[in-house]
Amino acid sequence: MLIIGCDFHSRFQQIAMLDPTTGEVINRRLEHENGEAKKFYATLPSPARVGMEATCDAQWFERTLREHNHELWIGDAAEIRAAMVRKQKTDSRDALHILDLLLTNRFPRIWVPSPAERDLRQMLRHRHKRGLAYRC
Repeated sequence: MLIIGCDFHSRFQQIAMLDPTTGEVINRRLEHENGEAKKFYATLPSPARVGMEATCDAQWFERTLREHNHELWIGDAAEIRAAMVRKQKTDSRDALHILDLLLTNRFPRIWVPSPAERDLRQMLRHRHKRGLAYRC
């Protein structure tokens, strides 16, 4: 299984990937707007495990990985940052750090609702708001 550490941003992502055959760590920057990231994950052999910090606006990324049978592990950003020894931040170092946490089983994974659970929560919020509107 391929294991990838991903430092995710709104326009691009920096990844660090361990090649299991050679043991080499591959660093790469993937752009989002030109479809480079989607093409990259579509060509990866599945399953691959991708770890990233908790962030907003990543639902399209979750869907892309799910479509190609890859796992997405989302980690607590504060715990990931606290585990970093060197305080100087760069995208490449962050991706390598996430990869290291994944490889050493120290990745602080958090629970993320499934798409069905998200839909159910949205429906409950909507029902609750409608119920409040009719009480007055």
